[in-house]
Amino acid sequence: MRKLITLFCFLAFGITHAQINKDSDIKAINKVLKKQRIAWSNNDIEGYMEGYWKSDSLAFYGNKGVTYGWENTLDHYLTYYPTAAYTGKLSFKINAVNNIAPDAYYVLGEYHIKREVGNADGFFMLVFKKINGDWKIIADTST
Repeated sequence: MRKLITLFCFLAFGITHAQINKDSDIKAINKVLKKQRIAWSNNDIEGYMEGYWKSDSLAFYGNKGVTYGWENTLDHYLTYYPTAAYTGKLSFKINAVNNIAPDAYYVLGEYHIKREVGNADGFFMLVFKKINGDWKIIADTST
């Protein structure tokens, strides 16, 4: 009986510890998204890109196809959003944040950009991975 109680205590601790880690991970991911929203709304594309993995392996899937690499993704944004009239004010609606591995989550959501050249709305799925202690987007599918 003592072994059963000890096992139960370890399991309860493990579940509680995992939930605390998950909660802190989601909070950190939401912090990245908030920084991105603020940077975008201030027409700071380079600041917005801080949320992305600075790697040639970054994958961005958009209406124009797939773009690989951090620099290429930055160039994409600078081409299609050249001024504050195009970046506008960004808002998100996060629909789900789900753990897919010990160091990875996917985020499903909707975006709305209020801007002078016409508003833009769409959906996104982001894959976040913890890299060197920071949460970074390693894949982005936005439509």
